[in-house]
Amino acid sequence: MKRRTMLIITAMVAVIAGGLAYWYYVIATAPKLVGTIEIDGSSTVFPITAAVAEEFQNLNPDVRVNVGISGTGGGFKRFTVGEIEISDASRPIKSSEAQTAQQNGIEYIEFRIALDGLSVVVNHDNTWVDYMTVQELNMTWRPNSTVTKWSDIRPSWPNEPIHLYGPGTDSGTFDYFTEVIVGKVDASRPDYTASEDDNILVQGIAGDTYALGYFGYAYYAENTDKLKIVPIDSGSGPVTPTDQTINSGQYVPLSRPLFIYVNKESLKRAEVKAFVKFYMENGEQLVSEVGYTTLPASVYQENLSIVNQLP
Repeated sequence: MKRRTMLIITAMVAVIAGGLAYWYYVIATAPKLVGTIEIDGSSTVFPITAAVAEEFQNLNPDVRVNVGISGTGGGFKRFTVGEIEISDASRPIKSSEAQTAQQNGIEYIEFRIALDGLSVVVNHDNTWVDYMTVQELNMTWRPNSTVTKWSDIRPSWPNEPIHLYGPGTDSGTFDYFTEVIVGKVDASRPDYTASEDDNILVQGIAGDTYALGYFGYAYYAENTDKLKIVPIDSGSGPVTPTDQTINSGQYVPLSRPLFIYVNKESLKRAEVKAFVKFYMENGEQLVSEVGYTTLPASVYQENLSIVNQLP
């Protein structure tokens, strides 16, 4: 009996050892991912893609992922001529941009990756703004606006100059805000501090008591000690952007989807396909970590399925 037991144990050890040897061989001989992935576009989407890139590079140190922030429009300018593999976007691609891509033989896939509650913010020391209506935002930001002081918006507010901060004209956030608040894409007063880099806007508003600005929610979430968020009243009472109000549709009209656009030809490269797969497998968690609202898990699974079906 003892001899039989010993034979069984010996056989099991041999099987385990053989299995370990096999997997060691697989891992040792598997091709390592190498290369460079160029990404550019929305500063709003940047925190998500940057977080994904960091985690991906930790696992694949021979792959370099460069993530720029030239704005949604700036990203599409490069993407539609084949300069970059992935374009971060805080709005859908425009028909003119899609036409440019077609002319240059660029086929692409659009992936929704998160929801954002575009946020209106003031300086942390601002004590008078409790909320703003869509109409008040319109009268403040529309072309030829006569608002130069806070008291021009509401007489009870200080008779002090209002200093405006917002995204530049290449930004998808600028496009979206002007469309839903002013009523026409690109229609905005020009006399404000503009930047495609939301961190610069944060710094400006944080250092200016009489500032008013707007950008993606994640930049507010990272700077709650410096900024104060402004609830928005679109007709049903003031609403603050949260996961619940964004998902439920309460935070209107400033809730919006965020995207990445991927060049289909680039997906034939192993490192690009692996990166996009990693994005969809881990995006849900990282979206939440950087301060945006996640989409249903089924959306990420559907995105992953699309990638897996490609050759």
